[in-house]
Amino acid sequence: MIGTAGQAQAAGYRYWSFWDRDGGSWIYATQGPSLVRPSDGDVQGFRFSVSENSDDAAQPRGTADFASICARTPAEDGSKRVALVLDFGTASDAPAGENPPAPRTACARVSPDATTADALAAVADPLRYDTNALLCAIAGYPKAGCGDQVSGKEQPAATAKTEAKGAQDDDGPSVGLYAGIALVAVLAGAATWQARRRRNATD
Repeated sequence: MIGTAGQAQAAGYRYWSFWDRDGGSWIYATQGPSLVRPSDGDVQGFRFSVSENSDDAAQPRGTADFASICARTPAEDGSKRVALVLDFGTASDAPAGENPPAPRTACARVSPDATTADALAAVADPLRYDTNALLCAIAGYPKAGCGDQVSGKEQPAATAKTEAKGAQDDDGPSVGLYAGIALVAVLAGAATWQARRRRNATD
C-alpha cells in the first residue's frame, strides 16, 4: 500500500506550465497562452518542469517585476508591452541528453489585440506546439517531446518541485508526506498491538 502511494507521487509529466503574475504572487493560468490577451503592463511566466498537476507545478523563478523587465522598452501608441519570465527549469527537469538554458526575462511589444502566444513568439522563437495546440518548446527547448510522462525511475529523489518551491513558495511538507507518515504510524501501532495480544494470550 505504501509502495503504491510512493509510486503515484513519483510519477509526473514534463511540460511548460503557464502563469499570471498577480501582485507579488504567481497564479497558475486557467487558459492557454493562445487564448489569453494580456494588457499593457502585465507580467506572465513560463516554467519547464516535471510535475503531477497544476497544484504540484513549479513556479517561474527570478525577477518578475514589470518595471524592471520592460525598463528599456518604452511605451508606444498602438502597441502594448508584456513582461515575460522564461524559466527553462533545472537539470533534473531536463529530458535525457539536454541541458536547460539559463532563466531569462523579456519585454514583448505587440499589437493591442495580441495573445500571450503572440508575445512569446516575438521574443522567444522558435516555439513548438503539438496537434492539440499544447506548448511543447520555447526558444527551441526542449528539442523533442511534449508533456511526456515521467516514471518514478526517471525522477531523482529530490524533485524539481522541491527545488522550485523552496526558492519562491516554501509551504513546508506536502499533504502527501503527512499522509504517508500517518499511515506508517498506524501500521506500526497495529503491529505492536498484535504482538502484545499474542503475548498476553500466551501468558
